[in-house]
Amino acid sequence: MHYIVLIIGAALVNNFVFSRFLGICPFLGVSRRTETAIGMGIAVIFVMTLASIVTWVIDYYLLIPFNFVYMRTIVFILVIAALVQLVEMIIQKVSLPLYQALGIYLPLITTNCAVLGVSLLNIQLKYNLLESCIFAIGASLGFTMALIIFSGIREDLDLNDIPEAFQGTPIALITAGILSLAFMGFSGLVK
Repeated sequence: MHYIVLIIGAALVNNFVFSRFLGICPFLGVSRRTETAIGMGIAVIFVMTLASIVTWVIDYYLLIPFNFVYMRTIVFILVIAALVQLVEMIIQKVSLPLYQALGIYLPLITTNCAVLGVSLLNIQLKYNLLESCIFAIGASLGFTMALIIFSGIREDLDLNDIPEAFQGTPIALITAGILSLAFMGFSGLVK
């Protein structure tokens, strides 16, 4: 039951986009089309989960025993950057159209503060390896869900008559704010 609560809490209650406001750059940049959002979501799920596992292992078996805890952020960023390069090469080989659609936003996963945030929260919340992995899966599923919901709304907004002053980024930010308010309704669900 603890693991289910951990996934629901990370995906809905403490959604990294709508509650913690992390990962906004790729969220806004890749959410114009649902296909691109799904591709980015899958990439983030892979990177976030793998990064959480690798950074947890590095932290508990290398940084803490050798008293290099002050190097956490730098080491975690290097690990995330290496994993993003791996994902980028895989997507380029497997799906060239998706690789081209993601464009600059794929390397931006490296600087996606949601990925780094999950790794750092795993350490701060003192999760064991399994809890870290489950938390990362929940957080990345929440990130993917946010991308897909928002991309669907943005596709619908393109079909509507929106006043010129609100077209583009303004209506996207207003919509994201309203979605954030809607996700606050989950705050009483789980701690």
